[in-house]
Amino acid sequence: MRRLALIVAVAGSVLGPATPASAHGGDVGGGTAYRTEVASITLDGVDARTVEAGARLELSNNTGHSVEILGYSGEPYLDVRPGGTWQNVNSPAAYLNETLAFEAAVPPNADPTAPPSWRKISDSTTVRWHDRRTQWVSEEQPPQAVADPSRAHRLRDWSVPLRAQTTTYEIRGTLDWEPPPVAWKWWAGAVLAGLAAAALAYRSPRSVRGIALVAGSAPLTYGVLRVLDGETPAPVLILAGLLGLAAAYRHPPFYLALSGAVVAVFGGFNETQVLAAAVTPTAGPGWLARLAVVLALGLGAGMALTGVLRMRAAEPAPASREPGLSSSA
Repeated sequence: MRRLALIVAVAGSVLGPATPASAHGGDVGGGTAYRTEVASITLDGVDARTVEAGARLELSNNTGHSVEILGYSGEPYLDVRPGGTWQNVNSPAAYLNETLAFEAAVPPNADPTAPPSWRKISDSTTVRWHDRRTQWVSEEQPPQAVADPSRAHRLRDWSVPLRAQTTTYEIRGTLDWEPPPVAWKWWAGAVLAGLAAAALAYRSPRSVRGIALVAGSAPLTYGVLRVLDGETPAPVLILAGLLGLAAAYRHPPFYLALSGAVVAVFGGFNETQVLAAAVTPTAGPGWLARLAVVLALGLGAGMALTGVLRMRAAEPAPASREPGLSSSA
């Protein structure tokens, strides 16, 4: 019973503070309703893409010469040079883009008409930044989404100007609002996956290996999808996947229960915000990220339940009195 209490304590310490994150367009935690995509770039030798579910733009300069990213008044904002990236501290964009909060303060010395004052921020020729031109930064939902929340809406086409020497170029893209998925169906899938895993493990003990392999692979797959979208997943997400995979090769009841709980909590419950997000902070289709989270949550819970039941079954039965002996003997 002390082992069971330990499992409950570990899971409870995480479940207590873990609450799914929410975010407005362009400041993404677990997802958003706004899809920002790059459509084209008019300057050869420059690559650009959206990362972090569209929260930031990423530009890589492979031209061998300086490429400036212009701010909201056409002033130099970032300068990606062969030797690194520099920021103009006189550009209002340098302060507005620090956060995509609806209200942002700009210091009085930020003057787009002033000569650039450059500050080196990186040795890399790749830079990421928030850009309000690509985002929906209002507190209110788009009128189109309010009028018809059942389908996607193109909000606008956007462009971010670049300058190489004296010629101006553009990164062009689109901003769309998309309706959220039906979250309860994904939650129902997690419950069914958990019950099916526990039932299968009960009827066929050898099936635990396959269940653990799938359960452990789910957080690792989700982590890879986040890396491909430009983020660094939490170390506990990777740890959960590795513990799950290890349970496929060594699964005594206590370890099975503990590893299953870790997979369910860190790989599943902590990431369930993606179940209600139209645009997930992952590469590839959103359904793939949701499926990985559902499998981690459901199969991890099924492993934990199986481990707990096996521990209870292994507990020695309480000793009974021999017939004919009385308590006064």
